[in-house]
This record gives sequence, structure tokens and C-alpha cells, in this order.
Amino acid sequence: MPQPEPSRNRSAPLIALVGADGSGKTTVGQELLEWLQTMRPTAFCHLGKQTGNWGRAIARMPFVGKKLDKQVIARSSKARDEKGAGATVSIVIFALSMRRVFRFLRMRRLHRKGFMILTDRYPQAVVPGPMDGPGLVARNPKGMIARFLTGREQALYDWMASYKPDIVIRLNVDLETALKRKPDHRPASLERKVRDVPRLSFNGAPILDLDSREPLDQVIGKAKAAILDVIARYDQATAK
Repeated sequence: MPQPEPSRNRSAPLIALVGADGSGKTTVGQELLEWLQTMRPTAFCHLGKQTGNWGRAIARMPFVGKKLDKQVIARSSKARDEKGAGATVSIVIFALSMRRVFRFLRMRRLHRKGFMILTDRYPQAVVPGPMDGPGLVARNPKGMIARFLTGREQALYDWMASYKPDIVIRLNVDLETALKRKPDHRPASLERKVRDVPRLSFNGAPILDLDSREPLDQVIGKAKAAILDVIARYDQATAK
């Protein structure tokens, strides 16, 4: 794994924790956050849109939940069609991406203040879809509004992805394990996320691949070792 020098514009590391639902991000993130906070001021930032929680809440509604959930899925899938979504759906998807942008801006402010940052998820611009990529991905969207919002969303994701983490800890998991851990999730959606995770590149940031099926203490130990290397490089750069 490449070990680039810390950016001169940064005073503390930026660590991204990524993986599909069911990969153990929450558990691993909590362990790492408590450990990091014993060493220096550390902020935890969730950079997802968290729309999946809404979908699962809708699906659990009595009588009409499953029907509404299917309608939401159908409308969202139009954004991935060749002609893309209409104006209304495009506006909704763009607004959800802006929710991520606001969270990203908050993270940047904390980082500039000198906080070490640990993120749950991280925006990337290469693989569209639910794994933290653009939602408006049709190449020939219909309508002026959809075309404009598609271009603006891609530009925002390109901008966010240009702010590279010092290390990306990528938790890999197979679909069977993910479904056992997250039985309330849509299998098709979870399958796509599991498939997309290995494709995420994060603009060339160093990536540590971990198998989240391993015992938790082993996963945590490997993550801590990699993070300590990053912190040591920052300490060396500060001492120069």
C-alpha cells in the first residue's frame, strides 16, 4: 500500500471507513473512535445520505408500506435508465446529494480546525449509485432540469472526491454474511453494494482491504496498525 507524505495543508489525518451494509462499519467505527480519542482530538463524521433508513421505515408501515416501498424503488431506478429521471425525481435525488455535501462541508471545517477525522462512508465519483456515488447517472437525461442537475451533481462529487483521505479502510463482506447481519435490507440493493465495494478507488487514496468475516479483534488490530503508520507520518512531518 503506497505511503504518500501528508499534505502540507493538513495538520491531522483523515481516515475513511467504507463498506457495504453488514460489513461491520458501525462496530469497527465505534472501536476505532474510542481508541483514537485517547490519543488526540478526533471527530466522527457520517458522510452517507442515510436514505436506506427511510426506505426501511416506509416498508414497515402497516397495510401500505410494501406498496409504497416498491413505488419508491421504481421511481429511483428511473434515474439509472438511459433517459434518466424526470424533473421531480431529479430534484429529489439532487437534494439528497446536497445533504451529503453539507455533511462533507462540516467535516472539512472540523479538519481545518485540527481535528483528526474518522468517517463512516466517503463520497466517490467513479462508481455511480448507492455506494456513495452520484445518484443521477443517466448519460442522456431528458429535460433541461434533469440535464442541469446531473451535471451539477457530478461536479460536486468530483470536488468531494478530490479531497482524498490519508487512508481508506475498506471492509469487504460477502452477500450471505451481509444478509444475515442485515435481514431487514433489500437483497437486491445489498447485492449491488457488496459488488460495488471492491471497485471503489477514492481518487488514488491508499486503501487497506480487510475481510470483515474475520474475528473482530483481528480486523480492529489490522486497522489500528495502518492508522498508527499514518499518524507516525504526520508526527514526522510536524517534527521537520
